[in-house]
Amino acid sequence: MTRFFERLLRLRRNEWELVASLLIGLGVFMMMQPFTIALYSYSFVVTLTGTVLFVIVSHFPE
Repeated sequence: MTRFFERLLRLRRNEWELVASLLIGLGVFMMMQPFTIALYSYSFVVTLTGTVLFVIVSHFPE
């Protein structure tokens, strides 16, 4: 686990892509859940943030 955070701080692609993918997945979950409108309201922002982050980190070194 410490290696994961160490590589996050050194801006490595694999770990940041995982974070971006988790954000995209969280945003899609928030969009499809039927429980609360507050989660639905922020789902687009979370999905968009994950997508933009994924595009940015795809330029990071391995």
